[in-house]
Amino acid sequence: MDWLRAPAAEQGRAILAGLISPVEQVEGYLEAAARHPYGKRIYARLTPDRARAEAIAAHDRAKAGLRRGLLDGVALSWKDNIDSAGIPTEAGSRLLKGRTPDSDAAILAGATLDGLVCLGKTHMTELAFSGLGLNPMTATPPNSIDPALAPGGSSSGAAVSVALGLAAAAIGSDTGGSLRVPAAWNGLVGFKPSHGTVSDAGVVPLCRRFDVAGPIARTVEDCAEIYAILRGEKAADLGSTNARGRRLMVLDGVPFQDTRPAPVAAFEDAVARLARAGARITHASPPCVAEAMALAPILFAPEAYGIWQDQIEDAPELMYPPILERFRGGKQTLAADYVAGWECLNRLRADWARLVAGFDAVIMPTSPILPPDANRLLTEPEFFASENLLTLRNTRIANLLGLPAISLPTGHPACGLMLMGAAGHDRALLTIAAAAEAALRP
Repeated sequence: MDWLRAPAAEQGRAILAGLISPVEQVEGYLEAAARHPYGKRIYARLTPDRARAEAIAAHDRAKAGLRRGLLDGVALSWKDNIDSAGIPTEAGSRLLKGRTPDSDAAILAGATLDGLVCLGKTHMTELAFSGLGLNPMTATPPNSIDPALAPGGSSSGAAVSVALGLAAAAIGSDTGGSLRVPAAWNGLVGFKPSHGTVSDAGVVPLCRRFDVAGPIARTVEDCAEIYAILRGEKAADLGSTNARGRRLMVLDGVPFQDTRPAPVAAFEDAVARLARAGARITHASPPCVAEAMALAPILFAPEAYGIWQDQIEDAPELMYPPILERFRGGKQTLAADYVAGWECLNRLRADWARLVAGFDAVIMPTSPILPPDANRLLTEPEFFASENLLTLRNTRIANLLGLPAISLPTGHPACGLMLMGAAGHDRALLTIAAAAEAALRP
């Protein structure tokens, strides 16, 4: 078995059984990353000294029967907007070149205490403000399915590190789809927790009212275990992975506007498999979704620009022009419109909760498009802008409505199935996702 490509939970069980050593796994990952032809486009920097020290400690705990949990000794990559002590954390931006924090982000510190091994920091979209994963200012990771295609972002290197066997799982962040899009486009599981359920202390912000860190991994179980570590709690019991009787609502309307044929076909096939497994499928199109989506321009960019305007305007030449334009798109929004937008969104969130209270999850295609050609994105600014908006269109629904969401592979290349749960009910969503995963498994 190729243990470097095994799910994180399976690696943890193998460590417990003495089948593999954390030290050997770390050396394997470090060597694979260093030798991979795209290694430097995936990892902004490896942390070999830290990884080896943490792996040795995990090995010693395993020998002494003192493992701290299922994933003790398992090696993960970390997105480069998550602070790491003494290691540059630059958030994919030349504006932050050389920025080196004195301490770990809260989630990295907690994960280290629970025995997770930090392999290094992965490349990402500039300041996390694009879903395509393109970053000509630092590096653009290759899509693991086809290196000529965009990898998905902003947690681009995070997803690709897992898909290519350069990490057991990854920690990224999600503001409008940045965990789920790269997971979908690289055949992985990406879980966005409910906003506020995971500490953001020491995570470089984009939009604090939407940002949340979470895992990209090979299985729902991996995501559940990692989410529990990020929260400092016991992992959810995923229970019986049976879709029978699950009440799933297909969200019609917005998620299918201008959606390309391949994601629609993959979604319809996934829904058919869920139905054959006994799930109860309903279709609906609540008007509050379109109303919430209409608020996005006055909520995301204004907050992002408000956070970064000083650094941006001090050195705008250091930014990729399409990303600079996205930030500056929030420059003219009135404070009164921003506040009114949030008042309206809070009402729409309450409307949504009432309308979908009878369902276990709401489902749709993760992204309405397949990963575009990376070179075309680089050379055609209008194509970049239009594809980026479409890329994040479906995933942004969960961010706007304040919901946990997870993307599962459908078995069709670069096509994910997204499930949204009830706000704050992340563990329930993970159990439903495990059932859906089992139904979708070939």
